[in-house]
Amino acid sequence: MEYTTLGRTDLKVSVAGLGCGGPSRLGRRAGASQKQAIDLIHHAIDLGINFFDTAHVYGTEEVLGAALASVPRDSVIVSTKYAAVGVSAEQIVARLDDSLRALETDYVDVFHLHGVKPKDYDHALKILAPALLRERERGKIRFLGITESLTLDPEQTVLQRALDDGCWDVIMILFNMMHQGAHTSVVARSNERNIGTLIMSAVRSLFSSPVLLTQTIKELVAAGRVPATLGETNDPLGFLVHERGADSVIDAAYRFARHAPGADVVLFGTGSSAHMEANISSLLKPPLPKADLDRLADLFGHLRDVGMRESI
Repeated sequence: MEYTTLGRTDLKVSVAGLGCGGPSRLGRRAGASQKQAIDLIHHAIDLGINFFDTAHVYGTEEVLGAALASVPRDSVIVSTKYAAVGVSAEQIVARLDDSLRALETDYVDVFHLHGVKPKDYDHALKILAPALLRERERGKIRFLGITESLTLDPEQTVLQRALDDGCWDVIMILFNMMHQGAHTSVVARSNERNIGTLIMSAVRSLFSSPVLLTQTIKELVAAGRVPATLGETNDPLGFLVHERGADSVIDAAYRFARHAPGADVVLFGTGSSAHMEANISSLLKPPLPKADLDRLADLFGHLRDVGMRESI
């Protein structure tokens, strides 16, 4: 495993992070038992992962807490989240306390306000953030984070504002091969400001499903947003797979996100040890060849809203 410092925090984090939400939720959505989910988390630790991200809404805080109860607390980095909408300062503190109980810990390393919409940002900044920073002084939180609302903020207006407001130590953003505008507007700027950056949905269904990828490309062609030639094949990103390039489109997608300047941790969800091992393998490979990166930029560099169909 490779490790880096998460922005201006002192947290030494694995570049691969295990997300406990998404479609899988540690395999629980597919029927995995709590023991199987715990075993999966322990396997992640054995592979060198030390960054774990969950949220109240995922229903996996208890599983993560049970799994981490048997490991030294300072050997893992725990991130959790709660939605900012319709929540008072008192309620967000109560939700934090609920998360601490579920996670069986006295503190979380990063507590995010989750999926903040543009209309809710002022409330998050002026009401909720000060309340959480007071809890930080009490030792319940080490660092404060914020995550974007995927479908309602394709221009990343919330995170662009957050970069300038000083109180956010960590951000979580969707970034992938066909949503590259997020790099210029947010990821590169977070690097300049030394704010920790977590990447979500680098692969998700878009690049793991050839059928969905082909359908998405054809829709973009029909809208005049990408060259028509991409719609003439059922393997539109096949140019990435070659001897000196990626082993697969999924491999390319992880490597693209991992080596983007400013990206600290690439999150993925899974219910399978084999899938986890494959993802880590991709994240530890070198960057894609420059020619492939240049072609991706030419084809998709102007796109800002692809891959946002699912929420994290």
